[in-house]
Amino acid sequence: MSSSSTATPLRPSFHSRVSMVKAPKSDINSLILDYLTMEGYPKAAANFSREANLKPQQDNSFVATRQRILSSIHTGHIEDAITSLNHFNPEILDQDPTLHFALLRLQLVELIRESNRNGSDYKPIIKFAQDQLAPRASTKKDFLNQLEETMVMLFFAPEKMPAAQRKLLSADLRREVAEKVNKAILYQHCRRREAAIRQLVKMRAWAEKNARENEPESMPAVLDLGLLSNGREHDEMDTN
Repeated sequence: MSSSSTATPLRPSFHSRVSMVKAPKSDINSLILDYLTMEGYPKAAANFSREANLKPQQDNSFVATRQRILSSIHTGHIEDAITSLNHFNPEILDQDPTLHFALLRLQLVELIRESNRNGSDYKPIIKFAQDQLAPRASTKKDFLNQLEETMVMLFFAPEKMPAAQRKLLSADLRREVAEKVNKAILYQHCRRREAAIRQLVKMRAWAEKNARENEPESMPAVLDLGLLSNGREHDEMDTN
């Protein structure tokens, strides 16, 4: 018997195996539409669904309402966001005291920000903290710590504020709270908290990690995801 008949067949190379996998354009379009919808871009989602000939994934009024709530948070209009959220679905905050406290704390930060800007009296701010946050802070140590950290802002001018308090005035806190609100709304509406593509990215990272651990010799040092072509796309992204 010839040796060629008993030899173990060679496995295709990594790049050969990758080239065998072709994602249908319809699947990619669905992922894009899902991202635009879940992340709260109703106009872009509507335009893309028409261009790609796809059925909208969520009712336009729902997406628009969610975007309006998130926009209020990003622009510091927290009372408007809470009112709109309660009008949309009062159970969201009723069932999630941590999220409710996060919104109220952000509202307190915005009140302090506005007071620093206009030089207005702190008394309404203290009353808001006493009426809205203090009762909740008494139920949970983490709430109390957050309230105390925020109230320290009253003792410093903006330019002399400690680093921890300056961080509260950055856009990061608004983004963090907006993301939590977005996930809560989505979960109440469709039992899914994030766009499918985020899960896909996590799965890809997990797959690469396992492949490098189990078949390191077959994996290239750097995986080319096909997003760049000799750096041109990167340059275009930087200049746009």
